[in-house]
Amino acid sequence: MNSKESMYSWHLSLRVDRPVEGCTIRPHSYMYGKKLDERDKSSSSHHSKICHEPPPNHEFSYRWFRGPTVEPCAYEGCPRRTSFSPHDWSKHALGGSGCSLQCVSTQSSLYKSTFCNASCFVSGWKTQYTIQNDVPQARSSTPTRSRAGSYADDDDARSVGSTNSARSGMSSYNPPGTPREIRVDGPNTPRNIGGDSSQGYGGGGSNEYGAQSHEWVEISRAELYIPHADDVGRKLKLEAAAYSVESGELLMHRVVKTDLVLSRTPDPEKRNLVTAKSAAGGGARFRIVTYNILAEIYATQQQYPYADLWSLSWDFRFQNIIREIVDVGPDIVCLQEVQADHYESHLYNAMHEAGFEGVYKQKTRQSMGMTGKVDGCALFWRRTKFHLIESYSIEFNELAQRQVTTVMGLNPRSEEGASILNKLSKDNVAQLVVLELAQQSMASRTNRDPINQVCIANTHLYSNKDCPDVKLWQTLHLLQELETFVMARGTNLPLMICGDFNSTPESAVYDLLSRQAVHPGHPDVNTGEENGPNVLPDIMSITHSHMLGSVYSSVLGEEPKFTNYTQQFKGVLDYMWYSTQNLRSLSAAPIPDESVLTRHGDALPSTQYSSDHIMQISDMQIVGGGAR
Repeated sequence: MNSKESMYSWHLSLRVDRPVEGCTIRPHSYMYGKKLDERDKSSSSHHSKICHEPPPNHEFSYRWFRGPTVEPCAYEGCPRRTSFSPHDWSKHALGGSGCSLQCVSTQSSLYKSTFCNASCFVSGWKTQYTIQNDVPQARSSTPTRSRAGSYADDDDARSVGSTNSARSGMSSYNPPGTPREIRVDGPNTPRNIGGDSSQGYGGGGSNEYGAQSHEWVEISRAELYIPHADDVGRKLKLEAAAYSVESGELLMHRVVKTDLVLSRTPDPEKRNLVTAKSAAGGGARFRIVTYNILAEIYATQQQYPYADLWSLSWDFRFQNIIREIVDVGPDIVCLQEVQADHYESHLYNAMHEAGFEGVYKQKTRQSMGMTGKVDGCALFWRRTKFHLIESYSIEFNELAQRQVTTVMGLNPRSEEGASILNKLSKDNVAQLVVLELAQQSMASRTNRDPINQVCIANTHLYSNKDCPDVKLWQTLHLLQELETFVMARGTNLPLMICGDFNSTPESAVYDLLSRQAVHPGHPDVNTGEENGPNVLPDIMSITHSHMLGSVYSSVLGEEPKFTNYTQQFKGVLDYMWYSTQNLRSLSAAPIPDESVLTRHGDALPSTQYSSDHIMQISDMQIVGGGAR
């Protein structure tokens, strides 16, 4: 071999999230090449192969198999022997280890018994006894550990990792787009991964690894797979093969097993509503919710280390979130942190099937990586309850540009103008819709001039806790925009402002919304020069004309203890505000106690609550004549 000849190491990465009944699982497959230097040319691994050129354009082919039933834990007192609920299989329930253990002592009655965690092993060990046999004693009786969700050695060893220097070692192939059996003509891999071809996929007989092939039943050749009830309590096996797009040649393949398939997450607990003291009269009623659903781009293991990686996946959380929303029977739904691609692929279709229509506005920043990886706000309404009359969106970046150029008369490219724009341009947005009742209220003795429209605003303000002045600026300009909008349509248009304001009840944002003004001594308006240029107007100008009430404060007498519950922060950030002259808050669903929130996790998100925020729910009524 010419030592100066370029060589490449091909790698095929394959990962699958833990499968849960009803939740789509998708392969994370990626093939790539790495140019080798002289010292690397003789090295290879199970999952790599050495070739003369980088990998060509390729496509993947997949096959899914369902495994046999297995005993999940040898300890008879373990609840996971009979339950595959995600609540019971989270690392919170398992004690945080995420590891299964196997007894390796050949003289123990528990030899080769597998336990789901250390606690069950200790409990099970109390029942073991010594047996006499001729098998040599293992070097150590310490149980072996395997990470939950790790690849099984026997199957992963079958993944193609040819050490040949060219692709000639991979002689068999099929034309692209046709069903393929993965065959590898090599000394270290079986000719047919599904078993003897005469038996068919999942047929009888055994292979060189000692596994009975009839135990694994082929269930799909699609890329995506949705586990169902028959899969619960079993492992799945995924075989992925990379084929050349041009020639159809099999380039590499890999086989992985999942962990046990978990059952569908139990339905969310019912949240009872507390009813406010009712007043006579009034018009139409509607139920409204606001919910920050935690975008996938923010749901990382680094941000939420106490949560299982599989419970942070969007496919798992989406099923819980959509059930939670639909279960409360809302008429209007205000959502924040809705990822753009997920609105198109998941959320809109699911809500439309549930009887809703909606609009979406993404933040004005660029996507984080691939297209659609940016969050925004979504607003839905029940089609049988409301019709859309008007829909607008507000971009705070645009308002900042107007503030600098028109109001302050600055050149946005000047040092002062650029500094202010840089501080205010945080990409946040707001939505604004006017909805009209599908069945309009008629005039009556108690309601002579019924109101049949309502204006709903949905927003998500800047999150940085060190920039309270920016949040106050955003709130002030949102209120000013709403003043102009509502007054142009008559002063009697009911208004609700919902969303994640990223501001606690002690903030200037809360004061401005609830009291129409901010105290001059409030620390949020006296941030100092170290916080950058001053972006706020004179304190006397920080005001508005809306008469707003907080739903939760009005119904329950105070704001909740928290609407955001993580290990790093626990507090109130989300609100539903309403115009008190023409809307009445009839009820609100209290935020669950900490004991409930931490039942299946140290904090949120968890297997029970799939966002780090808690949904707020309220029944509202349209009123007239200044009734509250």
